[in-house]
Amino acid sequence: MIEDITGLLEVWVAGWAGCRGYRTSTEGRFPAALRADTSGEWEFFASEPTDEEFAALADKTASAPARVLTILTNDIARYSSLAVRHGLNVTSDSQAMMIVDMETQDAEDPWLSDDDLTFSTWEQNGVHYAEVRSGDTLAASGRVFVVGETAVFDRIITEPAFQRRGLGSFIMRALAAQAFGHDVQEGLLLASADGQKLYSHLGWTTVSQVLMLSASHDGSDLSLS
Repeated sequence: MIEDITGLLEVWVAGWAGCRGYRTSTEGRFPAALRADTSGEWEFFASEPTDEEFAALADKTASAPARVLTILTNDIARYSSLAVRHGLNVTSDSQAMMIVDMETQDAEDPWLSDDDLTFSTWEQNGVHYAEVRSGDTLAASGRVFVVGETAVFDRIITEPAFQRRGLGSFIMRALAAQAFGHDVQEGLLLASADGQKLYSHLGWTTVSQVLMLSASHDGSDLSLS
Protein backbone atom coordinates (compact mmCIF):
# COMPACT_ATOMS: atom_id res chain seq x y z
CA MET A 1 0.00 0.00 0.00
CA ILE A 2 1.19 3.54 -0.74
CA GLU A 3 1.50 5.47 2.55
CA ASP A 4 2.19 8.95 1.16
CA ILE A 5 -1.06 10.81 0.53
CA THR A 6 0.59 13.10 -2.03
CA GLY A 7 1.64 9.96 -3.90
CA LEU A 8 -1.89 8.62 -3.67
CA LEU A 9 -3.24 11.92 -4.96
CA GLU A 10 -0.93 11.85 -7.98
CA VAL A 11 -2.00 8.30 -8.83
CA TRP A 12 -5.69 9.09 -8.32
CA VAL A 13 -5.54 12.21 -10.55
CA ALA A 14 -3.76 10.21 -13.26
CA GLY A 15 -6.44 7.50 -13.10
CA TRP A 16 -9.38 9.90 -12.83
CA ALA A 17 -8.05 11.91 -15.77
CA GLY A 18 -7.44 8.66 -17.66
CA CYS A 19 -11.04 7.61 -17.10
CA ARG A 20 -12.30 10.90 -18.52
CA GLY A 21 -9.69 11.78 -21.12
CA TYR A 22 -8.52 14.90 -19.28
CA ARG A 23 -5.21 16.61 -19.94
CA THR A 24 -3.05 16.86 -16.81
CA SER A 25 -0.30 19.19 -15.69
CA THR A 26 1.39 20.24 -12.45
CA GLU A 27 1.18 23.35 -10.32
CA GLY A 28 4.18 23.46 -8.02
CA ARG A 29 4.58 19.93 -6.62
CA PHE A 30 0.90 19.04 -7.08
CA PRO A 31 -1.20 17.77 -10.01
CA ALA A 32 -3.85 19.59 -12.02
CA ALA A 33 -6.41 18.51 -14.61
CA LEU A 34 -8.24 20.38 -17.36
CA ARG A 35 -11.95 19.54 -17.11
CA ALA A 36 -12.59 19.94 -20.83
CA ASP A 37 -15.99 18.19 -20.79
CA THR A 38 -17.55 20.24 -17.97
CA SER A 39 -16.19 23.61 -16.82
CA GLY A 40 -13.49 23.87 -19.48
CA GLU A 41 -11.21 25.08 -16.68
CA TRP A 42 -8.35 23.75 -14.60
CA GLU A 43 -8.88 21.95 -11.34
CA PHE A 44 -5.94 22.07 -8.94
CA PHE A 45 -5.23 19.39 -6.35
CA ALA A 46 -3.07 19.36 -3.23
CA SER A 47 -2.56 17.25 -0.12
CA GLU A 48 -1.82 19.09 3.14
CA PRO A 49 -0.23 22.10 1.36
CA THR A 50 1.78 24.64 3.35
CA ASP A 51 0.24 28.07 3.90
CA GLU A 52 2.45 29.43 1.11
CA GLU A 53 1.51 26.64 -1.29
CA PHE A 54 -2.16 27.13 -0.45
CA ALA A 55 -1.91 30.88 -1.10
CA ALA A 56 -0.37 30.31 -4.55
CA LEU A 57 -2.99 27.70 -5.48
CA ALA A 58 -5.82 29.86 -4.14
CA ASP A 59 -4.62 32.80 -6.25
CA LYS A 60 -4.63 30.61 -9.38
CA THR A 61 -8.08 29.23 -8.52
CA ALA A 62 -9.64 32.63 -7.79
CA SER A 63 -8.58 33.99 -11.19
CA ALA A 64 -11.52 32.20 -12.87
CA PRO A 65 -14.91 31.41 -11.26
CA ALA A 66 -15.08 27.91 -12.79
CA ARG A 67 -11.72 26.83 -11.39
CA VAL A 68 -11.66 24.47 -8.42
CA LEU A 69 -9.07 23.75 -5.75
CA THR A 70 -9.41 20.30 -4.19
CA ILE A 71 -7.52 19.64 -0.96
CA LEU A 72 -6.89 16.22 0.54
CA THR A 73 -6.64 16.74 4.28
CA ASN A 74 -7.69 15.43 7.66
CA ASP A 75 -7.73 19.00 8.99
CA ILE A 76 -10.81 20.39 7.24
CA ALA A 77 -11.08 23.33 9.69
CA ARG A 78 -7.58 24.62 8.90
CA TYR A 79 -8.08 24.74 5.15
CA SER A 80 -11.65 26.02 5.39
CA SER A 81 -10.28 28.96 7.39
CA LEU A 82 -7.49 29.53 4.88
CA ALA A 83 -10.06 29.44 2.06
CA VAL A 84 -12.06 32.28 3.63
CA ARG A 85 -8.88 34.29 4.08
CA HIS A 86 -8.09 33.90 0.36
CA GLY A 87 -11.61 34.60 -0.94
CA LEU A 88 -12.62 31.02 -1.75
CA ASN A 89 -15.83 29.22 -0.82
CA VAL A 90 -16.16 25.68 0.47
CA THR A 91 -18.31 23.90 -2.14
CA SER A 92 -17.97 20.35 -0.78
CA ASP A 93 -16.52 18.80 2.39
CA SER A 94 -18.27 15.42 2.50
CA GLN A 95 -16.19 13.34 0.09
CA ALA A 96 -13.30 11.05 1.01
CA MET A 97 -10.40 9.27 -0.67
CA MET A 98 -10.58 5.52 -0.04
CA ILE A 99 -8.17 2.65 -0.70
CA VAL A 100 -8.38 -1.15 -0.76
CA ASP A 101 -5.95 -4.05 -1.01
CA MET A 102 -7.04 -5.66 -4.28
CA GLU A 103 -6.12 -9.09 -2.92
CA THR A 104 -9.25 -8.81 -0.76
CA GLN A 105 -11.49 -8.27 -3.81
CA ASP A 106 -13.24 -10.93 -5.91
CA ALA A 107 -11.35 -11.58 -9.16
CA GLU A 108 -14.27 -13.37 -10.87
CA ASP A 109 -16.97 -11.75 -13.00
CA PRO A 110 -20.13 -11.50 -10.84
CA TRP A 111 -23.49 -13.00 -11.80
CA LEU A 112 -26.73 -11.05 -12.06
CA SER A 113 -29.53 -12.72 -10.11
CA ASP A 114 -32.27 -10.65 -11.78
CA ASP A 115 -33.33 -12.05 -15.15
CA ASP A 116 -34.76 -8.66 -16.15
CA LEU A 117 -31.30 -7.12 -16.16
CA THR A 118 -28.41 -7.51 -18.60
CA PHE A 119 -24.73 -6.89 -17.93
CA SER A 120 -21.89 -5.84 -20.25
CA THR A 121 -18.24 -4.82 -20.02
CA TRP A 122 -15.85 -3.35 -22.57
CA GLU A 123 -12.55 -1.51 -22.85
CA GLN A 124 -11.75 1.63 -24.83
CA ASN A 125 -8.56 3.72 -24.75
CA GLY A 126 -7.39 1.90 -21.63
CA VAL A 127 -10.63 2.53 -19.73
CA HIS A 128 -12.64 -0.50 -18.59
CA TYR A 129 -16.40 0.02 -18.46
CA ALA A 130 -19.22 -1.97 -16.86
CA GLU A 131 -22.95 -1.37 -17.06
CA VAL A 132 -26.24 -3.00 -16.17
CA ARG A 133 -29.38 -2.33 -18.21
CA SER A 134 -33.05 -3.11 -17.93
CA GLY A 135 -34.05 -3.32 -21.57
CA ASP A 136 -32.79 -0.06 -23.08
CA THR A 137 -32.72 1.70 -19.70
CA LEU A 138 -29.39 2.17 -17.96
CA ALA A 139 -29.58 0.87 -14.38
CA ALA A 140 -25.99 1.14 -13.13
CA SER A 141 -22.54 1.87 -14.53
CA GLY A 142 -18.92 2.55 -13.68
CA ARG A 143 -15.38 2.63 -15.03
CA VAL A 144 -11.83 1.86 -13.95
CA PHE A 145 -8.39 2.90 -15.22
CA VAL A 146 -5.14 1.27 -14.15
CA VAL A 147 -2.11 3.42 -13.23
CA GLY A 148 0.92 1.29 -12.49
CA GLU A 149 -0.27 -1.21 -9.88
CA THR A 150 -3.32 0.85 -8.85
CA ALA A 151 -6.88 0.49 -10.17
CA VAL A 152 -8.64 3.88 -10.04
CA PHE A 153 -12.44 3.51 -9.97
CA ASP A 154 -14.70 6.33 -11.18
CA ARG A 155 -18.35 7.27 -11.75
CA ILE A 156 -19.91 4.33 -9.94
CA ILE A 157 -23.55 5.26 -10.45
CA THR A 158 -26.81 3.45 -9.75
CA GLU A 159 -29.79 5.22 -11.28
CA PRO A 160 -32.48 6.22 -8.72
CA ALA A 161 -35.11 3.76 -9.96
CA PHE A 162 -32.68 0.86 -9.46
CA GLN A 163 -31.16 1.71 -6.10
CA ARG A 164 -31.16 -0.65 -3.09
CA ARG A 165 -30.81 -3.71 -5.30
CA GLY A 166 -27.09 -4.30 -4.82
CA LEU A 167 -26.13 -2.96 -8.23
CA GLY A 168 -23.43 -0.63 -6.87
CA SER A 169 -21.65 -3.62 -5.33
CA PHE A 170 -22.19 -5.58 -8.54
CA ILE A 171 -20.58 -2.86 -10.68
CA MET A 172 -17.61 -2.60 -8.30
CA ARG A 173 -17.05 -6.36 -8.48
CA ALA A 174 -17.38 -6.35 -12.26
CA LEU A 175 -14.82 -3.56 -12.58
CA ALA A 176 -12.45 -5.27 -10.14
CA ALA A 177 -12.61 -8.40 -12.28
CA GLN A 178 -11.64 -6.29 -15.32
CA ALA A 179 -8.81 -4.60 -13.41
CA PHE A 180 -7.34 -8.00 -12.53
CA GLY A 181 -6.37 -8.28 -16.18
CA HIS A 182 -3.52 -6.00 -15.05
CA ASP A 183 -1.03 -6.54 -12.22
CA VAL A 184 -2.96 -4.45 -9.68
CA GLN A 185 -2.12 -4.32 -5.99
CA GLU A 186 -4.51 -1.67 -4.70
CA GLY A 187 -7.69 0.16 -5.59
CA LEU A 188 -8.26 3.89 -5.17
CA LEU A 189 -11.31 6.14 -5.48
CA LEU A 190 -13.01 9.31 -4.26
CA ALA A 191 -16.35 8.60 -2.62
CA SER A 192 -19.44 10.63 -1.85
CA ALA A 193 -21.01 10.36 1.62
CA ASP A 194 -23.39 7.67 0.33
CA GLY A 195 -20.63 5.90 -1.57
CA GLN A 196 -18.46 5.68 1.55
CA LYS A 197 -21.02 3.35 3.16
CA LEU A 198 -21.00 1.02 0.14
CA TYR A 199 -17.23 0.94 -0.22
CA SER A 200 -16.68 0.39 3.50
CA HIS A 201 -18.94 -2.65 3.23
CA LEU A 202 -16.71 -3.90 0.39
CA GLY A 203 -13.55 -3.58 2.48
CA TRP A 204 -12.34 -0.09 1.51
CA THR A 205 -10.85 2.28 4.10
CA THR A 206 -10.67 6.08 4.22
CA VAL A 207 -7.23 7.67 3.93
CA SER A 208 -8.21 11.35 3.68
CA GLN A 209 -11.12 13.76 3.66
CA VAL A 210 -11.67 15.90 0.56
CA LEU A 211 -12.31 19.65 0.59
CA MET A 212 -13.38 21.42 -2.60
CA LEU A 213 -12.97 25.18 -2.93
CA SER A 214 -13.93 27.72 -5.57
CA ALA A 215 -14.37 31.45 -6.07
CA SER A 216 -17.98 30.65 -7.02
CA HIS A 217 -20.54 28.69 -4.99
CA ASP A 218 -20.90 25.84 -7.48
CA GLY A 219 -19.96 22.51 -5.95
CA SER A 220 -19.55 19.09 -7.47
CA ASP A 221 -18.99 15.47 -6.57
CA LEU A 222 -15.67 14.40 -8.11
CA SER A 223 -16.66 10.74 -7.98
CA LEU A 224 -19.71 11.35 -10.17
CA SER A 225 -19.70 14.70 -11.97
